Amino acid sequence: MNRASTAWLFLAPALLVLGAFFLLPVLAGLGLSLTDYDIYALADIHNLRFVGLANYWDLLHRRLFWAALGHTLYFVVAGVPLSMLASLGTALLLNSSAARFKPVFRTALFAPVVTTVVAVAVIWRYLFNTQYGVVDFVLTHLGIPPIDWLGDPHWAMPMIILFAVWKNFGYNMIILLAGLQAIPAELYEAARIDGASGWRQFRHITLPALAPILLMVGILTVSGYFQLFAEPYVITEGGPLQSTVSVLYLMYQDGFKWWNMGTASAVAFLLFLVMFVATMALWRAGVSREDAA
Repeated sequence: MNRASTAWLFLAPALLVLGAFFLLPVLAGLGLSLTDYDIYALADIHNLRFVGLANYWDLLHRRLFWAALGHTLYFVVAGVPLSMLASLGTALLLNSSAARFKPVFRTALFAPVVTTVVAVAVIWRYLFNTQYGVVDFVLTHLGIPPIDWLGDPHWAMPMIILFAVWKNFGYNMIILLAGLQAIPAELYEAARIDGASGWRQFRHITLPALAPILLMVGILTVSGYFQLFAEPYVITEGGPLQSTVSVLYLMYQDGFKWWNMGTASAVAFLLFLVMFVATMALWRAGVSREDAA
């Protein structure tokens, strides 16, 4: 047996698992998106009809889909930079030689990542409740009128963004902290000898060294934030006035509330297309910047 056959033999179990639990469901979902699979087809498969691209066409002419896509893009455009800045800032602070109790702070900042989203979201609902929430209680004692954080369409999505940033930035923080610790200390020592300020060290040493890691973290964060669902589902239930309905939340409603599985599958593939375009654009921008540098 040659080396190529041996390699395929070792890869075969993993490829079979990927094919059974990834490729086949994707193909099945693509097939469903071309049908009118609903509760009637679930009761009797003979009610299933092939409709081609009709589900996609109807979605593109559906106002709620474009509103959900706009909410999702707003969440990504505002949330990803905030999450990246929070991750990088805390990683720099933890990497500082002046920071004390590093393991304690590292554990405390990473704890929200491993905490159940639903449990923490319920706590946030109580914190920002207009009648008995802690936040409005403090604002009232400071002379500021209470704000309906989760009931006002102008405030609901910013609160979900704030929650998501707090919940997820610790994951990227650990990755960036590992990247910072991999930068040779001799580079900073040589820069200090040459009289470089802290900002110049950060700009000319830290950022270039972290560029590949920042690109990877950015792509992971963008792809994760496009899949917004749990936060609006638990905190606002898509309200108020559908101002926090995301694409995945719309897919959930179509598929599991109204049992329009064909439409829900079409939503999923349209979201995949948007995610693919966004991640490829981010990848090309990062690669071109590295080539220019």
